[in-house]
Amino acid sequence: MKLAVLGCYGGIGGARRTTALLLDEDVLIDAGSGVGELSLEQMARVDHVFLTHSHLDHCGFIPLLADAVAFMRQRPLLVHALPQTTAALKRSLLNGELWPDYSVLPTVDSPYIRFVPVTPGETTLLGHRRITPLPARHAVPAVGYRLDSGKASFVYSGDTTDCEEFWTALNKIDNLRYLMIETTFLNANAGGAARSGHMTSELLARGLARLQRPVKLFITHMEPGREDSIMAEVFAACGKFQPTRLEQGQIFEF
Repeated sequence: MKLAVLGCYGGIGGARRTTALLLDEDVLIDAGSGVGELSLEQMARVDHVFLTHSHLDHCGFIPLLADAVAFMRQRPLLVHALPQTTAALKRSLLNGELWPDYSVLPTVDSPYIRFVPVTPGETTLLGHRRITPLPARHAVPAVGYRLDSGKASFVYSGDTTDCEEFWTALNKIDNLRYLMIETTFLNANAGGAARSGHMTSELLARGLARLQRPVKLFITHMEPGREDSIMAEVFAACGKFQPTRLEQGQIFEF
């Protein structure tokens, strides 16, 4: 499996792109503004999108993606999401006002988008690839994802505050190699983190204390303009895990 980081920031500004990960050539994990880094030909090869939750920085490019390459595709784009996430997108985005409802257009029988429900712990098998939603705790219903090649697993937390069930799930992964986890706010904004369901380095350290497996740790989704300060706090709190700042354009093979 090959995973390319198209976007990994908590917001925009300059070269910053919000979260989108391209798995091989045909699967996206989240669909933030990083999707715009793909060519039309690359977009047309994407058959599946796995969403963590309904916030725009993680799903906002789905309508644009479906629209841009509709003339190049013969089948719907399969969007895998929690039922609550699907309902939010249909209610607030694909509602005929902000964007046409591509889950029923151009026809009900042949739409541009088809939603597929996911449940935490239930694996989707795509060839040899196993994609499993993991528990998360955010301001809206959310999941993380385990991407398992058989040889190794890459885990992406999605947006989450401290979630004991998430760490319990990680401890059950025998082939865990990579953990991509958000740390959005500085410790001084613990109140904002609590209200919005995000991590600080102190919360990350609390979670990592439960982890019973070695892992290569990558930090993502940091507040724009404060990335260096947040990483300094992460190093201070979690230095024994040798945390690395995730970079756009980074590629993982596992």
